[in-house]
Amino acid sequence: MAEKDYYKILGVEKNATKDEIKSAYKRLAKKYHPDVSKEAGAAEKFKEINEAAAVLGDDKKREQYDHYGTSAQQFGYDFSGQNFGGFGFEDFANFDFDDIFDRFFGGGFSGFSSRQSRRGSSRGSDLRYDMQITLEEASTGVTKHIVIPKKDTCPKCNGTGAEDEDDVAECSECRGSGQMRQTRRTPFGIFSTVTTCSNCNGSGEVIKHKCKECNGKGVVSVERKLSIDIPRGIEDGTSLRVAGQGEAGEKNGRTGDLYVVVRIKPHEYFERRGDDIYLEIPISLVQAMLGDEVEIPTIDGKAKLKIPAGTQPETTFRMRGKGIHGMRGFGSGDQLVKVKVQIPERLNKEQKELIEKFAKISPDKEKSFFSKLRDAF
Repeated sequence: MAEKDYYKILGVEKNATKDEIKSAYKRLAKKYHPDVSKEAGAAEKFKEINEAAAVLGDDKKREQYDHYGTSAQQFGYDFSGQNFGGFGFEDFANFDFDDIFDRFFGGGFSGFSSRQSRRGSSRGSDLRYDMQITLEEASTGVTKHIVIPKKDTCPKCNGTGAEDEDDVAECSECRGSGQMRQTRRTPFGIFSTVTTCSNCNGSGEVIKHKCKECNGKGVVSVERKLSIDIPRGIEDGTSLRVAGQGEAGEKNGRTGDLYVVVRIKPHEYFERRGDDIYLEIPISLVQAMLGDEVEIPTIDGKAKLKIPAGTQPETTFRMRGKGIHGMRGFGSGDQLVKVKVQIPERLNKEQKELIEKFAKISPDKEKSFFSKLRDAF
């Protein structure tokens, strides 16, 4: 038989649903919270309520309690001497009892001395992956498939580091605290020092038989295939955080994150300036003087650009909306096209005569001259 009737403590039936148990817990916890209740024994009642919720709020523990009448202390929870100050109860008006009960459902209440707390666990390392993409891919966005070597949770022991669940026991040296306290009497008084327990390395637990797959670490080396979505308009050097895809922490520690640093390859023709695309194109002297319509490359394909007659060297034309789509969704940039007028280095006899004639003719004869000049070139 159980030492305590947890159903009676919460005032619910044995077939109560989780929602009913949660509702009863919230109601009683608010009523008997030590900062609110003036009733005698409210603090003890409050501890009983949390003890009951810690067991009945978890399916496995509730099942074990129903079958064997196991108390919370036998699950590893020790509520004795707890003042609950570590949970923020002193700020009662803003305290979230839903959050506390959800932690019960999760199988561990970090404020209690529990085997579930895994004090020896450590957060997994963050990983970095440098990825190169083309300017076209940066413009449209792309999904890239990569392979990451990393440490992942051991599938054999599920991260515990032990061959079996029963192989994890409380450290006998520190009694599960993970710390050793030494007291010395000196001429100046009594001094106490606290050090990490050397027997369990501060975890509060020891493993009788280590998992052969991971040698007790709870993690193994693997290669993981991931799909990374690169948003359109991404800029060179942007770091994308992929939460939870770093290395797994030892002894069920929290998994780190993956940071994908995107680098954009230099383009053969284009230069990116923010969301604008810069391009230089050569045109002939005749095209600059007489005007023309030319086909030029853009980031999305080919487009026509009109060169007005009399275009001067180094003139820059703006093609609206032909640049990179903004990463934050504010439209697209432009394509800036600078023309480089090519001056012939050598002229044949006919070309030279036409140029000399051009220098002498009057403006009203230029039209017929331009026709002959186009044919000559």
